[in-house]
Amino acid sequence: MGKGSNTALVRVRQGLAQGAAWAAVLAVLFTANVRFDWGRPAAFWLMSAVAAWSAWRIFRPVEWPVFSINLQHLGLTPPRRDQWLPLLPDTLRTAGLGIMVLVIAQPQSSSSIENMTREGIDIVMAMDVSASMLSKDFRPNRLEAAKEVARDFVSDRPYDRVGVVVYEGESFTRVPLTTDHRVVLDGLDGLETGMVEGGTAIGMGLATAVNRLRKSEAKSKVVILITDGENNSGQIEPMDAAQLAALESIRVYTVGVGSVSKAKSPVRKRPNGTFIYDWVEVNIDEGTLQRIAQETGGRYFRATSGDKLREVYEEIDMLEKTRFNVFRYNKRTEEFPLIGWLAMLLLGAEAFLRHVIFRSLP
Repeated sequence: MGKGSNTALVRVRQGLAQGAAWAAVLAVLFTANVRFDWGRPAAFWLMSAVAAWSAWRIFRPVEWPVFSINLQHLGLTPPRRDQWLPLLPDTLRTAGLGIMVLVIAQPQSSSSIENMTREGIDIVMAMDVSASMLSKDFRPNRLEAAKEVARDFVSDRPYDRVGVVVYEGESFTRVPLTTDHRVVLDGLDGLETGMVEGGTAIGMGLATAVNRLRKSEAKSKVVILITDGENNSGQIEPMDAAQLAALESIRVYTVGVGSVSKAKSPVRKRPNGTFIYDWVEVNIDEGTLQRIAQETGGRYFRATSGDKLREVYEEIDMLEKTRFNVFRYNKRTEEFPLIGWLAMLLLGAEAFLRHVIFRSLP
């Protein structure tokens, strides 16, 4: 085989050896890249210098290694010039230098600690359950439509405390303020007319709701008052209850439910407890409801259908958003020691082979 052929063979072998070195570097790079971030990614430009040195080792003028070391005491024979062993030092140096660049690029692991605090809203729903709430201008009636929408509203506010007050001619607390929304939903499901004396005591219903919120420490306190009529019972006037709410910084959203003009409503009760229905004029004291909302910083809504009532609750949901405060702490840990030890091991092995075992190699 001629000298040119031998030179080409050496360069092919050197190229394969350098390729093995780069495969090792890339394996470490890909592994580290999956697990770590890089503090100084600009350091990867140094990889071009390592690549230049690697290319020079492949294409430099070939000088055949001369082995003058006596390896007989180690039980070894000197490697022939056409073997792979003399290429090992260069392979180790390339791999060591490439991995050292990864160390300079500063691999880091990060851990994030997130502390979320929320400012929940205390909400009391004051529900009118008078007989007129059985009117059939809503499907199946006003009360059932109001209960269904209220259930959806509660389910969409998992971080708030919710309570339920019911009123007719008198009022009482059906569900005290609680974060256990299952209890609230059960309380809403059980609402029906005739739970207390007949009539519509808007002032009493609002006053009871205000009393439930009076000792609340929440930054936002809200009453959603639903009625389909006029105040005609109770010992407390609606505006007096509104002033109490304003003193306690409680916003009141008033909702008048009922179609425009007439609705098929209960007019009297049969001996068996069922109602007789007839067309009755819908009379909602919108003026009072508007003044209550204005006095307390809330808003008045008119719901003329089940869909409109749902839209009202959706708007209230948008107006009264739960506030979240998120504190995020990122901790970074330097991960270069492990990669650094690997680089030093490779470069140390290269130095030992080159200057001890193969000390006569160029």
